[in-house]
Amino acid sequence: MSTTILQEGQHTAEFLLSEGNGGISREQVTFAAGDALPPGQLLGVVTASGKYKPYNPADTGGSATGTAVAAGILYAALEGSAGDRAGVVIVRLAEVAGAKLTGLTDAAKADLKTRNIIVR
Repeated sequence: MSTTILQEGQHTAEFLLSEGNGGISREQVTFAAGDALPPGQLLGVVTASGKYKPYNPADTGGSATGTAVAAGILYAALEGSAGDRAGVVIVRLAEVAGAKLTGLTDAAKADLKTRNIIVR
């Protein structure tokens, strides 16, 4: 008899330790077309469009594209899409668990700190 091991994915806001009252930490934003993303994914904002994409510290466009700067954290899973999609992002006044974040770097920690998002 073989045993199947199931692995549970990350839950909505599992990374969130605390946030500001009344939803002040969250924003409803537009995401550029792309792959599915898990809760806790670090995000950057494309400068030209204002749309969110996964944080990419190796982005060769740097500040021209905006994805080399961590600007927030995805609150709930986002399905992949060939077109734009809406989602919720933690953008300010929060305390988060670093072990639950996707794409975390030392530079990203510093970027988030400027937005009053503290990584523990």
